[in-house]
Amino acid sequence: MQTVLLLIISNIYMTYAWYGHLKDQKNAPLWQAVLLSWLVAFLEYCFQVPANRIGHAQNYSAAQLKIIAEATGLIIFAVFSVMYLKEELKWNYVVGFVLIVAAVFFVFKKW
Repeated sequence: MQTVLLLIISNIYMTYAWYGHLKDQKNAPLWQAVLLSWLVAFLEYCFQVPANRIGHAQNYSAAQLKIIAEATGLIIFAVFSVMYLKEELKWNYVVGFVLIVAAVFFVFKKW
């Protein structure tokens, strides 16, 4: 559970680093947006790297860690885009996200 929590926190930071400037720094020079995003991304790494180390030590494979990060990232992004950026979550986006989250089943299923 610690690994998943760290990956959720890291995805919150990374989602803001990648997309927060679209609202917060819309009129700022690009170099400022890049610099701020890099600073926020540093915080993301402070959670992502330990999450992967701890998770790998707990017998998650690298592929499993990646799919957890992607699935949590999609959920966080969907909430962020609707709540923060005030964008509509269209039905086809939801279908696409569900298909990616379905990948979790295939990665974790013991065949």
